[in-house]
Amino acid sequence: MSVAEIRKSAEARMAKSLDTLKTNLAKIRTGRAHTGILDHVQVEYYGSPVPISQVGNVNLVDARTISVQPYEKPMAAAIEKAIRESDLGLNPMSMGDTIRVPMPALTEERRRDLTKVVRSEGEDAKVAVRNLRREANEALKRLVKDKEISEDDERRSQDEVQKLTDRSVADIDKMVTQKEAEIMTV
Repeated sequence: MSVAEIRKSAEARMAKSLDTLKTNLAKIRTGRAHTGILDHVQVEYYGSPVPISQVGNVNLVDARTISVQPYEKPMAAAIEKAIRESDLGLNPMSMGDTIRVPMPALTEERRRDLTKVVRSEGEDAKVAVRNLRREANEALKRLVKDKEISEDDERRSQDEVQKLTDRSVADIDKMVTQKEAEIMTV
C-alpha cells in the first residue's frame, strides 16, 4: 500500500463517518416534521418487513404534520400500527385512506436530553475519525519499517492525515452545533 492509497483510504473512511453522523442526527426528532423520521419504520407487507416509503407515499402537510398515503387501501391499518409501535413516540390518526402523523411539541427537558444525545453521537463520530487516523499512522509506520518510504515522507504524510482529521472533527463540531440549535429553537 502506498502513501497516497493510505491517505485516500483514510479520507474516504472519514467522509463515511461524517455521512453516518449526518444520518444518525437526522433520526433525532426535533419539534418539526420531516419525512426522514419515518425512514427506519418497518411495515409488515405480505409477510416481510419493508420501509414505509415502499408501501405508501410519505409527504409533509405542514411544519408539524406528516401524511402517509398507502398505495393499497388495506395497508393503512398496518402502516398506522407500525408507526404507533415504533420507538418514535408518535400517534398517527387515520383519516379515510390517508394517515396523518402530528409531531408533538418537545418539552424543555426533552430538548436538553436530545442535545445530550446529539453530543454523544458527535463524540462517537470523533472517536471513529481518530481511530481512522491511528490506523493510517500505523500503516505509514509499517511502510517506514519495511523501508518503502523515508521517515521524512512518513512525517509529511502523518501531518496530512492530521489535517484531514482536524477538518473532519471541525465538520463534526459544526454539524452537532447546528443540530443542537435546531433542537433548542421553539
